[in-house]
Amino acid sequence: MLIVGTATIFGRALAIEGVPVMLANAITSAVDQAWLLLLAINVILLVVGTFMETIAAIIILTPILLPLVTALGINAEHFGIVMIVNLAIGMVTPPVGVNLFVASRVSGLSLETVVKGAITPTLVMIAVLLLITYVPALSLALPAFFGM
Repeated sequence: MLIVGTATIFGRALAIEGVPVMLANAITSAVDQAWLLLLAINVILLVVGTFMETIAAIIILTPILLPLVTALGINAEHFGIVMIVNLAIGMVTPPVGVNLFVASRVSGLSLETVVKGAITPTLVMIAVLLLITYVPALSLALPAFFGM
């Protein structure tokens, strides 16, 4: 709760200072293609996911990135799914991937063994992430089916 509270305060301070708008203007002036912006956001979120707790990253980065993607016409629900998948991959990526430590402790194997075993599934997750990112129908089909 301390992390979430601190992240909320930090996110509000950023919003009050107008940092999300300034960052959005700077990035949209540099990147005018949606696919390139999504690629850059994927890289940023994968790096952030390896070092930061997921809820804190969502609270801090969503107000910054959401106006950016909606300005380029990207569906907000699609972006939310991309963000969650990115941060989930970060949880199994060294050096701070929390799930690696949990798997090591539960299995009784060394951290190095768990990391070696996680390489192939992580590469598959990145491939799926790219599919979800660049084929929005994959992530929006189920909500559309239920009329959401």
